[in-house]
Amino acid sequence: MSATPTAPPAALRPYLTTRHELLWQEADAFAAEVVAPRAVRMEAAPGRVERKVTGLMAARGWFAVTVPAAFGGLGAGHVAKTILVHRIACVSAAVAAILQATLIPVGALVHFGSDEQKRRWLPTVADGSLLLSIAVTEPLAGGHIGGIDTRAERSGDQWVITGSKIHIGNSHLAGAHLVLARTAETGVSTSQALTAFLVEADRPGLTVPGHRAGLGLHGFSAGRLDLDHVRVPDDNVVGAVGQGLAVAQSSSILYGRPNLAAVSLGIHEAVVAATTTRLQARPRYRGALADLPVLRDRVGAMEARLRAARILAYQSVHLLDQGLPCDADLINAKYLGHQWAARSAQDAMELHGAHALEGGYVLQRLWRDIQHTYPPAGTGEVQRIRLADAAFDENHIQWSERLAAEAARARPDPTAA
Repeated sequence: MSATPTAPPAALRPYLTTRHELLWQEADAFAAEVVAPRAVRMEAAPGRVERKVTGLMAARGWFAVTVPAAFGGLGAGHVAKTILVHRIACVSAAVAAILQATLIPVGALVHFGSDEQKRRWLPTVADGSLLLSIAVTEPLAGGHIGGIDTRAERSGDQWVITGSKIHIGNSHLAGAHLVLARTAETGVSTSQALTAFLVEADRPGLTVPGHRAGLGLHGFSAGRLDLDHVRVPDDNVVGAVGQGLAVAQSSSILYGRPNLAAVSLGIHEAVVAATTTRLQARPRYRGALADLPVLRDRVGAMEARLRAARILAYQSVHLLDQGLPCDADLINAKYLGHQWAARSAQDAMELHGAHALEGGYVLQRLWRDIQHTYPPAGTGEVQRIRLADAAFDENHIQWSERLAAEAARARPDPTAA
């Protein structure tokens, strides 16, 4: 695993502009100079939430990479977002997770927030003074959105929210949480029963229990929110009342899944690099382990998976930036990106032999971190069901096409006046 800045592979050139290539170099330099020294400390202190590097990324405006320039963001698009997450994940998947987790609710606000909400919230995201989280998953319902129990009841011009959320990325860093709650009576279709609310972290009744380290991604916080009659004003409803399912689903498809594909890609790249370095350095039979055909065969399979995952990840977000229908491509990039990286991580553990089991060796971190890209934004089973929908050409919303069209309509016509 290298923290040295690299040039983008030639296979990605069709998807990259000059601006993208500069961002690639900037992200590599940041990963080498800032992230790499912290990665070891984060791994050694799993009970501590990493805050310093979060502020440094915020200062660069990276949490607003997809936010329009009119609201202080970079307005750089989804390929740019993938570059940032991918290149940082090559050095620390935990730091990449901090970045990607905030980009999901930011995307929801960009697409569903009112003009007033965008003017209020997005500039604070852009200047780094506010991080957001998205709170959908619950202790009993898990990722089953239709089973959400958290409720919001209207009280005058306010809403009163009660319930619990778990596995919330950046739960201990976020200054506001995009909370999905049930606002309709039992029996109402899920597509009309849920609403999204922005809930500031300092509102009375909202508590965040202490950070508990997970299997991997040490330094990244994915905790719990408890809401006990938390009051928020009508102004904090994101999208229309009853539109919460659309807010959550579109954010998962357009942001969550490609973000996780980028995290998996970074881990995958680091796995292959660690393995080739080890096999080249280990002497055997007047040569090195890297010279043995049986080992080269397995490394060749790892390299094939890595190259395929890289193309899937970048091609899908390139289509998204072009406003083309690509929901299934984004889903596939997440599904296969994780699957292939996990397979390569297991191969790498075996190719390293007992060395992989020595305390503090980087491959252990990579193997543990890749486990964290499977459940979020839908498990493999969920992704396959959605891909089956595409195979049967069933009538379903193409969020990539729909929201791109809405964004285009919202943009001023440069030829007008």
